[in-house]
Amino acid sequence: MKESLVLALIPARGGSKGLPDKTLNPLVGQSLRGRAADAARDSGVVDRIVLSTDSPEIAEEGRRCGIDVPFMRPSAFAADDTPMLPVILHAVESLDASGWSPAIVLLLQPTSPLRQPGHLRDAVNRLRESGADSVVGVVEVPRHLSPDYVMRLEDGELKSFLPEGERVTRRQDTRVAYVRDGTVYAFWTKTLTAHGNIYGAHCLPLIIPADESVTIDVPADWAAAERLLQERAAR
Repeated sequence: MKESLVLALIPARGGSKGLPDKTLNPLVGQSLRGRAADAARDSGVVDRIVLSTDSPEIAEEGRRCGIDVPFMRPSAFAADDTPMLPVILHAVESLDASGWSPAIVLLLQPTSPLRQPGHLRDAVNRLRESGADSVVGVVEVPRHLSPDYVMRLEDGELKSFLPEGERVTRRQDTRVAYVRDGTVYAFWTKTLTAHGNIYGAHCLPLIIPADESVTIDVPADWAAAERLLQERAAR
């Protein structure tokens, strides 16, 4: 394994239910996988771009985008409730068996089409320079959705979701919180084996501006992504 080898892994299973065929339809003239692959190529830090899919149609479309499809994902790893970890492990182990072993994996979910090459460069550089186990893209949660301000129902009554939230009466007093946004997950392959997950014990954030982040799950997300990409192109 060479310290310099970086894998960009694009997972794209068939049969999406939230937005049917979302990985095949073009978004502002380009497929979601094509956008992910272009960001990886243009980042200047990726050695190989690989697509993990169970769908022959998605595999063929990925090849047309210049993405490597050296294996097909088993159906056992392509169910609605399949976690991402076995998908990643299958890809890394398949590549290792063929004689190519990356030191770093960039997980690029195609449903985050606003990612930019600089996001990937920053994630890899921070991972290498910090000694962290992983670097994960996050966006700040709007203050009115902060865990300090969120409520829950208990026996039909509203209660603060967190005990300390009972003391927070103004939105501006809430603590800043972040949520993973899917733009990039960067981690060492040794993190997978040492910790059994992609985060490890030392996970650092890559803070993504809200206007550079969208996750496509439903038609409204697709429309928002189109608008933001068109606005970016017009600048």
